[in-house]
Amino acid sequence: MRDQAEKLRMKMLESEGALGKSIAVVSGKGGVGKSNFTMNFATLLAKEGKRVVILDMDIGMGNIHILIGKSVQYSLKDYLEGNLTITEVMYEGPNDLHYISGGSGMGSLLDWSGNTFDLLIEAFEHLQKSFDYILFDMGAGATNWSLELLVSVDEIIVISTAEPTAIMDAYSMMKYINLKDSQKTFYLLCNRAFTVEEGRETVNRLHSAMNKFLKKECVILGSLPEDPIVRKAVREQVPFTISYPDAPITKTMRQIVQRFIHHREDEVHAPIESKNFLSKLKSIFSKGRD
Repeated sequence: MRDQAEKLRMKMLESEGALGKSIAVVSGKGGVGKSNFTMNFATLLAKEGKRVVILDMDIGMGNIHILIGKSVQYSLKDYLEGNLTITEVMYEGPNDLHYISGGSGMGSLLDWSGNTFDLLIEAFEHLQKSFDYILFDMGAGATNWSLELLVSVDEIIVISTAEPTAIMDAYSMMKYINLKDSQKTFYLLCNRAFTVEEGRETVNRLHSAMNKFLKKECVILGSLPEDPIVRKAVREQVPFTISYPDAPITKTMRQIVQRFIHHREDEVHAPIESKNFLSKLKSIFSKGRD
């Protein structure tokens, strides 16, 4: 029975072109507005007709649902414990996007039992067939299990502020991931920039460092300004792209989303990687269990 299940999985993996892309949203440190960016970014992607699901992977401190004024009864942990199906722990957000809370106590990927990992793979397979984009809202900083997940995903959006420590931490994380997978696509964004020039300088510093020291080209998405509307929207628990559709920051976010979509469309005919998200994750898990 296990051999048959494995054959079925590999068959689904072969149809990679029809599967949704896994994208991690990361920052080197906390306080950069990563989760707020993820929710508003996903909201506009969904408004463009994309099928989007957010997985809140800030284990024990997830706040995606709070940003839209919702409470969650179930999380990914309930699914992995075998209590519920993956659809039963999924909730609907603005513009028909969906989200799943991580929950607390999940532990390290490499510490999970084989059965639990099988459930995780089955869940990701379902999500890849059901959605165009799986957005992993990662916790700030890096842990062993989160770095393994980051190495596995298809693409990474890196959020930084203009603070030197934020830039250095973001670069360190990108360097680690790039050394593990030099084909990884990185998107760069500066959040909470006080001026356009500050935002441009921040992403250019990150891009230049990656290019100079690692010979790696990245995709610059742009920058978002420090704006009191963001804090107001957080208090109101409604994404600012919905509650303030005509605000300058919302217009800038639309431009960032369009830049992201158009770049991905331009890459449609790029060579297919030898391994996709699920096969990479399974490979890493297997090595961890040897």
